[in-house]
Order: sequence, then structure tokens, then C-alpha cells
Amino acid sequence: MAVLCTSRLQVSSIYTKNINNPTIPKIITKIPLNCTLLNNNTAQICPSNYPTKFEQTISSSETCPDYFRWIQQDLKVWQETGITRETLERAKSNAHFRLVIKSGRLYVDKYDKAYQTRDVFTIWGILQLLRMYPGQVPDLELLFLCHDRPGIWKKYFRQEDNATWPPPPLFHYCGHRDAYDIVFPDWSFWGWPEVNIKEWNKLSVAIKEGNKKVKWVDRVPYAYWKGNPMVSITRRNFMKCNVSDNYDPMVRLFVQDWKRETRAGFKGSNLEDQCTHRYKIYIEGNAWSVSEKYILACDSMTLLIKPEFYDFFVRSMIPMEHYWPIRPSNCVDLKFAVEWGNNNTDKAQVIGRQGSEYMMKNLEMKYVYDYMLYVLQGYGKLMKLDVTVPENATEVCSETMACPITDGGLIRQCMDDSLVMSPSAKPACDLPQPYGDGELKRFIEKQENAEREVERWTDEYWEVQRKILQ
Repeated sequence: MAVLCTSRLQVSSIYTKNINNPTIPKIITKIPLNCTLLNNNTAQICPSNYPTKFEQTISSSETCPDYFRWIQQDLKVWQETGITRETLERAKSNAHFRLVIKSGRLYVDKYDKAYQTRDVFTIWGILQLLRMYPGQVPDLELLFLCHDRPGIWKKYFRQEDNATWPPPPLFHYCGHRDAYDIVFPDWSFWGWPEVNIKEWNKLSVAIKEGNKKVKWVDRVPYAYWKGNPMVSITRRNFMKCNVSDNYDPMVRLFVQDWKRETRAGFKGSNLEDQCTHRYKIYIEGNAWSVSEKYILACDSMTLLIKPEFYDFFVRSMIPMEHYWPIRPSNCVDLKFAVEWGNNNTDKAQVIGRQGSEYMMKNLEMKYVYDYMLYVLQGYGKLMKLDVTVPENATEVCSETMACPITDGGLIRQCMDDSLVMSPSAKPACDLPQPYGDGELKRFIEKQENAEREVERWTDEYWEVQRKILQ
């Protein structure tokens, strides 16, 4: 284990009401970055006096959004056995890094370089969680995969096979009905500097303001998508739905060339400027896509092409309440959805608004941190091993990640913008009861019934059109 000597953190204080006695001000500690002077002989060090205890100053009885109910489902497979050292280590071959939290301090042992800065901002996000809720994250070890697709597929792990059961726990950005990966917020919530995407707090405000630029009824009455079609055959086939000289499918699809956009200074890729159509399309890439939250936040009715993969917040969304479901590889479904929306503008606008409100209200960054907290607390309770910092691990803190970056670039800007400056004044939201088996079955049936109803409308519409043309 690499050990860095520590410095004292320079803290400041602000005052708020004490929940036990409103007449006595309560001090809230501010935690700015404590960047020490760097030279050729020294390295940035972690402060020794980070807050270690969470003390709420504002009482809260709010219940977490419904998607928190899936946390237990993701951890359920280890409830009986717990997570032993042998079980954990079997995930190592799939992981980009091991992350250890011990006594509130964070250590990382990297195994493989992730694409761009996915690993960097994943680790940064967990560091911000520790700053937000000091002393609330238990000692634990976890292994994290930063690829697009899950790594722990159910077909390789059978309960009747003692040699492979239980499956190894692996944290990842998305899940799949046939995988055991533990779903965790993706790196882009803290920024994606390579493509000039701001951290979610800042970007969600910008999108909300962008939504006001063009009223829904005045938006272009077509479905819009802009992205990279080269990441999957699904997207390449999807591009065939685009407008041609002989046919107007009511969609407008554009290729996002990130290399050219980078050279142009990202002038044409601001997400807050892309809320100008009544309908926006979401389609997966190689797996789930981080674009999902930006599309759904746009106030446009989202035409969501049925995904295989899911992120942590989407599982509680309901077709025809938050989005319009589209069957895969089906251009005529897109055309019907647009025509239905243009003939039912009030209903289409409501679906768009409800999807956007779901993003803005249920995906506030505090809820993202609350979700992370409850996942890690639930995971920590499953640990049946002595949490150990590996010999090759390095202690990491906000200072060691941000302070050495002095070029003023987008990586440091994303870190500065997303830095948690003080422990939360409010406790985490109240965790709702997990789904019972019967309740979960009924909820999934509700989603599937809504999808089937839309499919029936679509098929009936096109059957009428065929008869007219005969």
C-alpha cells in the first residue's frame, strides 16, 4: 500500500439553525480543496482531518424515489451466503479497479485503464459521497467494471453448482435481466470532459433553461436524434429510418462526429441547445447510453426504443406516463408515434413534461448520492471478510485527484464544479420498502401492458393504412 503523509485541512464554517434548539446556530463545516504547493520532490497529500461524523442540521422525512426499491433486488443474490473473500476475488478478472473504504478513507488498486476518464470520475464521485456523508459509508471492498456491458452473466452461475455459486459481486454502470452486476451511477454525473459534457447539477439547470427557449407547441413536429451510429449494428440499422427523397418517416437523425466536434470546440454539441423538437429518440449504443437522462430531461416526448440494458434510475419509469415505447428495429413505430403526438398534442406534451419532471425531481444530485449511500451500506452489510487495503493500493482523496491538474482544462473544471463543499445538512431520504415478489410482478406487468397497448394501436393504424392503399 502506498502511504502519503497527511496535512491539516483548512476548514471554514457557516451557520444554520440547530434542529434541537433553533435559537442556537449550528456550525456547518466547509471543506475546500487543500492544495499544497507542489514541486519536483513532493506529491499532493490527503488532509488528515476530514470530517468523520455526519451531523444533520435539517430534519427530513422525505421518502426516496421509487427506483431506490430496486437496491435490494440487485443485492438479493448474496443475502443468504454473504460475500466472502473467495467470492469477491472471482470478480477481479472483470474489474478495472478495486476500491477500498476503511475508516472513511478511500484506497484504489487499479488493474486496467478504463476508456477515457470513466474510472477517474467514478472514483471522484465516490469521494464526493464520503465528503457529503462522512462516517456513513461502512468499511468495504468492491470491484468495479467500466466497460459498456455487464460482466457477470447468469448463465455461468447456477445455484445448484457449488463451484460457481454465489456469483462474484461486480459494480457496473448498467444491468441486464440476464446479469448479476450491481448497478451504480455512471461517471457522467460528475462530468464527461472528453465530449464537453458538464456535471449533472450544472447541466440539468442548463437543460431546464434550454427547455424554455422554445415552447413545446412551437417545436419542430418531428422526432430528433443525434449521436454516434458506429458503436453498434442496432444504431447503424436505425439510421435507415432517416428521411429520404421518396419517404418522410417523421424523424430527423444526425451523425455526431466527435473528432470534428472536438476540433470545432464543441460549438454544435451543447445538450441544452438540443431541446427544439417535440419528440426525441433514445436508442442504446453498445449497451445502455448515458444520453438517456439528457434526452428524457428535454420536455420533449421521448420515443424510447425498447432497451436491453438499464441504469439505476430508469427501472421505475412507466410507458405512456414518462415516455412512449418503441419496438426495436421498427421505423414505422417511430412514424406512428410522431403522428399520434401531432394529433394528440395535449397528451404528448404531458408525457414529455412528466418524463422531464421525473429527471429533474427524482435525479437531483442529492438523490444520486443517497442512492450510492444505500447501495454501499447494503453491500457493506453483506461483507464476510476482513476489509484489507492491498499492498499496491494508493490512498486517494479529492486533493490527490484534482490539485495536480493545473492546466485549467475540462477535467479540472468538472471536478471543481462537482466538488462537494460541505457535509449535507440533511440526512439521506428515507429508503422505501423493497418490492415484494408479488408487487414486483404486478409492476412489471403494468409496464408490459402499457407497451402492448401501444403496439396494438400501432399495428391497427398501419393495418387501416394498408387497406386504404389497396
